[in-house]
Amino acid sequence: MAPKITGFDYQRIAVADQVELNVAVGGSGSPVVLLHGFPQTHLMWRHVAADLAADHTVICPDLRGYGDSDKPADLDGTTYAKRTMAADIVTLARTLGHDRFALAGHDRGALVAIRAGLDHPDTITHLASLDVLPTLDMWDVMHGVTAAVGFHLYLMAQPPGLPEKMIAATPDLFFAHFLDTWTHDPAAIPPEFRTAYLRASAAAIPSIVADYRASATIDLDHDRTDRTAGNHLRMPVTVLQQDWGAALGFDAQSLWKAWAPNLTHTTVTSGHFMAEESPATVTQAIRTLLTR
Repeated sequence: MAPKITGFDYQRIAVADQVELNVAVGGSGSPVVLLHGFPQTHLMWRHVAADLAADHTVICPDLRGYGDSDKPADLDGTTYAKRTMAADIVTLARTLGHDRFALAGHDRGALVAIRAGLDHPDTITHLASLDVLPTLDMWDVMHGVTAAVGFHLYLMAQPPGLPEKMIAATPDLFFAHFLDTWTHDPAAIPPEFRTAYLRASAAAIPSIVADYRASATIDLDHDRTDRTAGNHLRMPVTVLQQDWGAALGFDAQSLWKAWAPNLTHTTVTSGHFMAEESPATVTQAIRTLLTR
């Protein structure tokens, strides 16, 4: 059996037609929802969630298409749009009794959180993003050989068929590459959790690819529409990022400021999986955000 977050209760909650999310809930107080990234599950939040649960209701779902949540087939290109996935999270929180809540996301979960903040500004009270740029900016800064760090973005942007087959040929090698190369401190992801991430990812290849493919198609359309309309994140926003700007030649804080006028932007020294490598830093950033 996969590990669980100690002290949290687990349940499955329907969020859309024939889609249920696996969710861990713990603590009491004002609600905070934590969304995981790739190639992980809700378990990446185990340290942060346990700390926040001392005075908050903490909700940690597996995103649709990941972990133990349902993985519907993507028949029309909208199933894994961040708009669809964000609606899942709003429905999940409301089902648990929360019409307004703070939201933090890492990697893919951060993209879902950003879309939730843009689409549901009266629902998301505070927003934290860990180690991504908004989708539109992400593609704009990827240039030349330095973009090789994001090779998986281009692979999974291809039409259905090829990327799924290529990844399925050696799933552990593919997904382990990111767990190993994006981590500064390998001990931060113990073998039990590494195995759980690899097993969950190998069982979700079509949906993971569909999630990434959406970010090269429909998610871009939604971002462009918001950019043209001048839509932005109205709530206080905290961003924690590695210094990707130095490597790829862009000013991350300026890019974020265009989306989030009420912004706190911090560059961290940990690896990509900062909620596991530097949980105290992430927890304190979220706690500080909630006071704004």
